[in-house]
Amino acid sequence: MGLRGKLEDGASRMNAVSKTHALKGLYAITDSRLIPDHQFSAKVAAALRGGARIVQYRDKRDSPALRRKLAADLVYLCREHGAISIINDDVELAAEVGADGVHIGKDDAALSAARARLGQGAVIGMSCYNRLELALDAERQSADYAAFGAFFPSRTKPNAVFADLDLLREAKEKMNIPVCAIGGITAERAQALVEVGADMLAVISDVFAADDIEAAARRFAQLFNNHQEPDSKSRSTDAVQAKNRRKSAA
Repeated sequence: MGLRGKLEDGASRMNAVSKTHALKGLYAITDSRLIPDHQFSAKVAAALRGGARIVQYRDKRDSPALRRKLAADLVYLCREHGAISIINDDVELAAEVGADGVHIGKDDAALSAARARLGQGAVIGMSCYNRLELALDAERQSADYAAFGAFFPSRTKPNAVFADLDLLREAKEKMNIPVCAIGGITAERAQALVEVGADMLAVISDVFAADDIEAAARRFAQLFNNHQEPDSKSRSTDAVQAKNRRKSAA
């Protein structure tokens, strides 16, 4: 287990209840085009100091040794800050470095295969684009969160399909797992997404392309700190009403 990020081999894996509570806030995503390798740890640490609660390692380069090192560094930093570490698209890398979980798309590893490899305690998220039915199916298959987007034009994925606020509202009404909004999100655009119920905001450029990464992350974190959550009674009532609507529609 020579990788320092594999401390206690998955000790930060969570049960279903703690996962739901932990999957909330700024979800920062790294990008090798924005972060020089020699500055990787410093920039990830800055995002974590600013309040990122989940950080995803996203790197499409064909450099296994480098990717393993950077992913392990990210896992280590997340544990130091009490945050969740996610690996994009690579179940084996997630297992190797002891990450908290993996994020997969419709063309990546099957959700069931990822769960079998990483275990019940792992956090597994899935890209659902603008398709609620894909998210509902992912929930049935034990996904821990569903990501929708792009909500705005994205420099990272300029050809991404668009999602709208109505989709986010419907997802919150019909689903029991957290939902993540992604795609062109800036601090100025984020408030509307939080207000309609986004549990997480996945952000790349507006955090890691910022001159002051810590301050940029803090702006997003404060949106969640300032947002008034419904009390537990209201949440319970909403959940029952949503379940009844699903029964009526069946």
